[in-house]
Amino acid sequence: MSVSALPYRHNVGIALFNAEGRVLIARRIGDDGPEIISPGHAWQMPQGGIDPDEDPEAAARRELWEETNVTTARVMGCTNAWMHYDFPAYTGPPHRLSTFKGQQQIWYALRFLGEDSEIDVTRTHNGAEPEFDAWRWEPLDAVIDLVVPFKRDIYRSVAAAFQRFAQADA
Repeated sequence: MSVSALPYRHNVGIALFNAEGRVLIARRIGDDGPEIISPGHAWQMPQGGIDPDEDPEAAARRELWEETNVTTARVMGCTNAWMHYDFPAYTGPPHRLSTFKGQQQIWYALRFLGEDSEIDVTRTHNGAEPEFDAWRWEPLDAVIDLVVPFKRDIYRSVAAAFQRFAQADA
């Protein structure tokens, strides 16, 4: 089957904003099949697959917890429309993502209500291996240049859609 005939994997992305209006980004440990990283572009916002019959908002909360340990957050908004990106060419061994041509995502904006000590990107949940080894807060627009190039159009769209949340709480 040609790559163009493969489906997109349903996925959620999470822009977690702190009280200063910055978003949480995490540094990927390594490639995950066709989800590659490149030098200087290992940072991204949390994201992950939607399980069968799972509500996208529930998936966003689950993925946030699995990848960052964060549970203390409230939803402020979502993109409401699916956005997608294609994986770069992949010639590696069979992989759970190699049956997809890319990811189709809905993004959620959440306000972090906890303390930074709650965040732990190295802790595992639900038997998953950690995907990240470090995290930090960044201005939303700055994240576009830190992510791998094949995700940049999505990040530009997310930045435009969530700009209203990228300000300090009053």
